[in-house]
Amino acid sequence: MKLALTLSLAAGLLVHGPCALSETIFQTDFESSPIDKLPPEFTPVEGNFVVRQQDGNRFIESPDAPVDSYILLFGPATNDNVSVSARVFGTAKGRRYPTFAIGLNGAAGYRLQVSPGRKEIGLHKGDQVKVSAQFDWKPGEWLWLRLEIARVKDNTWRVRGKAWLDGTTEPESWALSIEDNAPPKSGRAVILACPIAGTPVRFDDLKLDRIGP
Repeated sequence: MKLALTLSLAAGLLVHGPCALSETIFQTDFESSPIDKLPPEFTPVEGNFVVRQQDGNRFIESPDAPVDSYILLFGPATNDNVSVSARVFGTAKGRRYPTFAIGLNGAAGYRLQVSPGRKEIGLHKGDQVKVSAQFDWKPGEWLWLRLEIARVKDNTWRVRGKAWLDGTTEPESWALSIEDNAPPKSGRAVILACPIAGTPVRFDDLKLDRIGP
């Protein structure tokens, strides 16, 4: 038993880095959620997300119009030492691309946002872009996103995010990272979609974890 526990912790360190120990506090793959409805554990801020199904897989889907930012809250309120992850799927239409994100600390908190129209992935705090990098999004492919906030000193919090294609190994390194001296506000996790292409954005396998220091 001790050997198995040691191996499990070591595996967690490889995936998550220094904030390895975790406890899942929210998780859903929508497989037991009724189709064409919003599960009761979600709270819409903007727009009416509903559960859909394709090829036997269920997911939650944003509206396809009008062009706006649609936001959905889920999980318990948290502030730091927390990680959120999800799979996201979108399509392009001509030169129009969706924008999508996952976030922590409520609708005005931190989020990891992919903006294919600008070929960019960025860490945002509210409406402010804190740091960004070039990112080549593949339309019609599921993409994993992970965002975490960890307290690293008494008055310092590290926020970092990464993305990788579904079916590939999660990278050990983080694509984006910042440090902030302002304490994160308590708030629920977030998914955000802006269907600029006129097609809906899908989210699946949402997970919220407590992570250790």
